[in-house]
Amino acid sequence: MATTTATGTTGTTGTTGTDWQSWQDSWDRQQQWYMPHREEQFQTMLDMVQACVGTRPRVLDLACGTGTITARLLARFPQTTVTGIDLDPALLTIARGTFAGDDRVTLLEADLTDPAWPELLPHPSYDAVLTATALHWLRSGPVATLYGQVAELVRDGGIFMNADRMTDETTPRINAAETAQRQARMDQARREGALDWTDWWQLAAKDPALAEPTARRWEIYSPDDEGDMPSVQWHTRVLRDKGFTEARPVSCSPADTLLLALK
Repeated sequence: MATTTATGTTGTTGTTGTDWQSWQDSWDRQQQWYMPHREEQFQTMLDMVQACVGTRPRVLDLACGTGTITARLLARFPQTTVTGIDLDPALLTIARGTFAGDDRVTLLEADLTDPAWPELLPHPSYDAVLTATALHWLRSGPVATLYGQVAELVRDGGIFMNADRMTDETTPRINAAETAQRQARMDQARREGALDWTDWWQLAAKDPALAEPTARRWEIYSPDDEGDMPSVQWHTRVLRDKGFTEARPVSCSPADTLLLALK
């Protein structure tokens, strides 16, 4: 999809009466069901932001969704400023409702596969560009292109971090054991009432404030859309090729990796 539009946080859906924090909490629980080490990786992400660029960073929250990273940044670093960008109209609706009236946050709607998306950004450079559990929806070719764009946006001495699934094809038995154990845990949580991805979206479609953007979401994304999950080695090599001087994992769970690249 090649359309690109921008929307700020002013005049959002805060007057609908919707409890946006409840939707944020619901999204977090659903994501935690898939990724039990999610919060630990966010903690490490914030630690490395502070270590590398300080406590007043200008941040680009790439593929921001509901603003999960943004919320944690603002809680820990009250003087930060954040630009969030995503294509999903339903998740952006929740983000806009959550951060309405907060002049530290600017939210943009854009397709990251459109070469023009960086032109929407309010700043020419950022101290940190952060993303989590998002880029696996893209194939490796578009991710490599995106990494080149990100390298141009990160200032010298700034950082990029990506927390996501990064498959290691050299460890098939370990991968299979981890997958089986994780699926068993998920199945148990499901029996105890946890919402999965499909359940969550069904609830969103029934909320008056989210029904229309959820319908638009499914016009944009096909249920059959899927990217690929290249290895950590692929990510680090491409990031260096695109202009970062250093890149390596700074946190790993059995299923996910947090990768940091320094400009």
